[in-house]
Amino acid sequence: MTVALVTHSTKPRGGLVHTMGLAEELHREGHPVHLIALGDPAVGLFRPTAVPHTVLPAPAKTGSLEERVFASIDVLTDGLTRLVDERRMDGSTVRADILHAQDCIAARAAARVRDSGAPVSVVRTVHHVDDFTTPVLVTCQRKAILEPDQVLVVSEQWRRILRVDYGVEPVVVPNGVDLERFPRIPPASRAELRARIGITDERTFLFLAVGGVEPRKGSVYLFEALGRLRRELATPVVLAIVGGHSFQDYAAYRDAALDSLPGLGLALGRDVVLLGTVDDAELAGWYQGADALAFPSVKEGWGLAVLEAMSQDLPVIATDLPVFREYLTDHVDALLPRVADAASLAGAMRELATDPGLRERLRAAGRALLPRFTWEASARRHLEVYAKIRAARA
Repeated sequence: MTVALVTHSTKPRGGLVHTMGLAEELHREGHPVHLIALGDPAVGLFRPTAVPHTVLPAPAKTGSLEERVFASIDVLTDGLTRLVDERRMDGSTVRADILHAQDCIAARAAARVRDSGAPVSVVRTVHHVDDFTTPVLVTCQRKAILEPDQVLVVSEQWRRILRVDYGVEPVVVPNGVDLERFPRIPPASRAELRARIGITDERTFLFLAVGGVEPRKGSVYLFEALGRLRRELATPVVLAIVGGHSFQDYAAYRDAALDSLPGLGLALGRDVVLLGTVDDAELAGWYQGADALAFPSVKEGWGLAVLEAMSQDLPVIATDLPVFREYLTDHVDALLPRVADAASLAGAMRELATDPGLRERLRAAGRALLPRFTWEASARRHLEVYAKIRAARA
C-alpha cells in the first residue's frame, strides 16, 4: 500500500524540501511512496530524485490569490482523483491508501478525493499557518486543518497553537536534514561566487539570507540591522539573499523594503544582493561561501535553512521564536536576538562578524546538534503514524 505525499508546488521552499527528504528516506528503506506536485511536467522537481513522482500541470498564475488557490485545489483534486481511480502512478500499478498533504491546497484536494468515496485516509502536515486576510481564504485554511484524518506538526510550538486555535490534537514529527544533499565546493569556487557579487576584499563579511524578501522572514529588520552595521564597522559587510518564489504575492512588501535601502545607507547590488532561486549546487556554494546565516524570521514552522546551514559549517543567527528555542540555545549553537527587533539583530550580527572564536564555537555546536535530526528518525515516526491510521481503518 503506497503513501502519496502531495504538495502544491515544485519550488524549493521548506515544505517541498521536507517532502522530498521524507519521500527519499521512505523510498530508500523500501517503503512504497509516491510524490505528487503541481508544476511544469516538462521541468519536473527542483532537483533529481529516485522517488517515483508525478508533476501535474499547475494552473496559470493569473487572477487574485483566492482565484489561484481554488484553481490549484481544483486541478490537484482532478489529478489525484484520476491517479486514485486508475491506480496508476508513473507507469506502475499501485494503490495509494494514504494521501499525505504538505500544505493547505494539497489538504483540501486530498479531503475532496476522500469525501468522494475513494478508499484513502488523509494526513496533513501543518508547517505553519499563513496570515490570510480574506474570510474565504481564512475559512479555506481552517478547513485544511480540520478536515484531515490526522494532523502532524514539526514542533511543540505548533502543536500548542493548533490545539488552542483549532481544537485539534496534532502529532509532533520533527524535521530532518540530509547531510549528503549539498556537494562540497573547492576554495576557488568560493572565491568566484563572492567575486560574482563584487566581493574582492577578503575582510568582507558575507551574511546569507534564505527565503527571499517577505514579511515572515523579517526582511525589513534585517535591512535596518545591516544599515547599522555598515555605519558602525570598519570592515565591509554584505547581505546576499537566496530565494524569493512564493505562492503569495509579496511584491508590495518587497518593493517597500528595497525602497528603504537608500535611507539606511545601503545600495541594492552593493550591500544587498538578490540572488533569486538557485539550484542545489549553487545553493551549496552560497552556504559554503558565506560567513554566517542571517535568518531573523518573525514566524516559522521550524526553519529548515538553519539545519542546512549548520550542515555546511555555517554559524547561524535566528531569533528567539519559541520554535527556534525548542532546538537552539542562544550563544551555544546559534545567536537568538529578539524577534522583530533591528537593534537586537544588529547586535548579534556585529558580535558574530567581529568574534572568530564565537563563530568557531557555533560551528562546532551546530555539527553536534545535527545527529538529533535525521530523515531516518523522521521517516520511522511517520511510519508509526501511518500504521495507526491503517489499523484504525481496518
